[in-house]
Amino acid sequence: MTDIIRLAPLDNAIHHHHHDYHQIVIGLSGYAEFEIAGQGGVVAPLSGCLVPANIEHYYEGIGDNRQLIIDLPDDASPLTGMNRPSRALFDRPGYFSLDESLQHYLQFLIHEMSQASHAPGDLLVTTLLSSLRARLGATLASPPLARRSGRSLDVQRLEQFVLERLDQRLSVSDLARLACLSEAHFAERFREQTGITPYQFVMRLRLNRARELTMLTDMPLADIAERTGFANQSALSNAFRRRYGHPPMQLRRPSR
Repeated sequence: MTDIIRLAPLDNAIHHHHHDYHQIVIGLSGYAEFEIAGQGGVVAPLSGCLVPANIEHYYEGIGDNRQLIIDLPDDASPLTGMNRPSRALFDRPGYFSLDESLQHYLQFLIHEMSQASHAPGDLLVTTLLSSLRARLGATLASPPLARRSGRSLDVQRLEQFVLERLDQRLSVSDLARLACLSEAHFAERFREQTGITPYQFVMRLRLNRARELTMLTDMPLADIAERTGFANQSALSNAFRRRYGHPPMQLRRPSR
């Protein structure tokens, strides 16, 4: 097996990065979720995705999974010389499903890789890329086959994430990273699902906790402000008044 082709599971945690080589991921078993330049998709068995070089992407393996991963620098032989037309596969991110012919070739490729003496990895990949280009040229211009847009955000998980960090500065990008989405895609999806913006969501959780602490404890408002992520007592009071129509101290019993 050469360096450009490998079999591996993807970690059951959200990761994001970019790299200076193109990449193909094809599902062999289990599932993995990707977002590539704002395009979300699920890589299931006998489907895959194309990740162009230097494009930021998020990914997460779901449970037990096994992927065929191909890493292709610009100067790799499957993309140079007579094989240069295969570069067109990486003009943009894309998701695909393998047709019957490609499924048969994938089975052959996996079998060949398991042999002590097998065809060169570059040759195996060259044939795969050529077949993909021939069969997927039109398909890749279409929307991803397994878009994540139909998958609901886990709002409960997002809420728990925020509640555990109320004393910290939180941004939309922090929540988007947790959801494995780009910031713009996450904000749009969140508003569609909840009817409010991510900023409003975080602010409501901050104010709800501040209200509880004001009612149930003798903690000074300055300390409550710090604990719930407001810059100072004045910022808390102003936000509280806008939300509830009265200052926080109105909740305190006269004996306090």
